[in-house]
Amino acid sequence: MSECVTVSEKKEFIQWFLGRYELQKREAAWLLNYLCSDDQLLERTHFVDSLRRLPKSISISTRCVQMTPFQFTKNGRVSTDVETAFYDIRSCPREDLFISLYFKERSACPEYAAVLEVNPMERQDLVQDSLCSLLAEMILDQAVREFREKELYRRIDDALARGDEKQFLQLTEQWLAIMEKNK
Repeated sequence: MSECVTVSEKKEFIQWFLGRYELQKREAAWLLNYLCSDDQLLERTHFVDSLRRLPKSISISTRCVQMTPFQFTKNGRVSTDVETAFYDIRSCPREDLFISLYFKERSACPEYAAVLEVNPMERQDLVQDSLCSLLAEMILDQAVREFREKELYRRIDDALARGDEKQFLQLTEQWLAIMEKNK
């Protein structure tokens, strides 16, 4: 997956794709050609694997797969009409458009992989997941450290209660080392 795909790479890919696959809805091919004809639209067009939680997206399927032929989604509203998508794209050219294509062996297609970008909502989820994992790890480390300190303190008390001076001195050295680290 690429971080930034150029307009020319997107054009090249769309032309390659349309030359190789037959779409379930022929009008979708017309829409892709329309995108190719406008560099500013293509600049704001992004190919992604997942359309989850995106404000404006299109799903297009070829005849070689059993998927919804065409689906346009904008702010939660869904349409299977290509003309609705075209009208919206034409009237709102400054909005990002996310497209996911469904075709046979798409996961093994290097041409598709070359134009794929990361869904920005998933990137945000990954960052949040990483932060949550880091926070959980910090909390767990603190809990383990507190447990070990309490356990060491309990063992010092036991050594004192038994009158075991040797173990008491060993354990207090460990306690002092821990206290020095915590400063």
